[in-house]
Amino acid sequence: MQNLSPLHLLAPLPMSEISKLPTRLFHEDGKFNLYHLNELYKSLAQRVSLQISEELEEKITITSGMWGGQYLIANEEGKARTNVVRLYCLVNLPQNTQLDKQENFERLMVLYHQSLSNAFAMHNLHFVNPRWGEPIPYTNRQRPTTVLQMWEKNDRIKFLRAFYVWNSAPWEDSVIYDTIRNIKVIKELLDYKKRPVKKLSEEYKFLLQDVLIIYYTLHSALTADFLEHAEPIMAELLEKFLKGMHDPEIIEEQYLNIYSNAIVHGLEEALERPYKKAGLDILKIESWPAEKINWVPQELKENVGHALTKKFLDFKKNIERKLTPDPI
Repeated sequence: MQNLSPLHLLAPLPMSEISKLPTRLFHEDGKFNLYHLNELYKSLAQRVSLQISEELEEKITITSGMWGGQYLIANEEGKARTNVVRLYCLVNLPQNTQLDKQENFERLMVLYHQSLSNAFAMHNLHFVNPRWGEPIPYTNRQRPTTVLQMWEKNDRIKFLRAFYVWNSAPWEDSVIYDTIRNIKVIKELLDYKKRPVKKLSEEYKFLLQDVLIIYYTLHSALTADFLEHAEPIMAELLEKFLKGMHDPEIIEEQYLNIYSNAIVHGLEEALERPYKKAGLDILKIESWPAEKINWVPQELKENVGHALTKKFLDFKKNIERKLTPDPI
């Protein structure tokens, strides 16, 4: 297997080494470039790391990247195939630093929402009304994940939501770890041991979108038997999403198809086995030791983490190739 370095190194960088903010986020048709969006989150984490480290006179290393799986189905240069109307990112914070003090964490939130607002304003997205501090269900009880959320005042984007996770980790690891939480969320409506739940079409669509995100994130860790069973079901769901799924009957039909085929249980199994080898029960993630937040078994690093890293390296290569003129 090719040795790929993580996208984010776990050490604060001097200003001269901080990656540049992207000058372009959108293609001509208004679609996001998800490689550049991820680079924006990465660069902002490095900049805020440096700023908060200087203010607190302590080395504070923060990493960040996209949350959500649009990049998994993007074109070869990272262009989104559908309109992105909600922005999410993961932000990983170190434990046992001065950020544990409430006033310092509040200061970090101010720096972060200012940095996000300023960066997106360069691309004509204007985020306002920051709110933060809400704990997220199915996260560590000692150090729950919290959220910063802002709304785009012109409704070009519905909102931007940043998840703050309490342990240093490369972005790839935090994506894998957060998938445990997301599986617990979707299982509320997809556990075949319980009766299907009647919901509004919009709620079903959010659920089905999360199923797609988890499936394609964990694709390289899924068992051969489960892939054989699930692939045609998930391919049909993805096709309907890409074409635009608006009919309430079709949406509910897709929900019942995912529910009756026990898709959530196959996704759960992909994570359950490797974590169980390390003595960790993903069904009880809330009670794990705080030091196990963002912890990922080597097996998952090598398949899922490797695939995530390669995806963005390929985006970068293809973008650079397009920008390089052909030799005369």
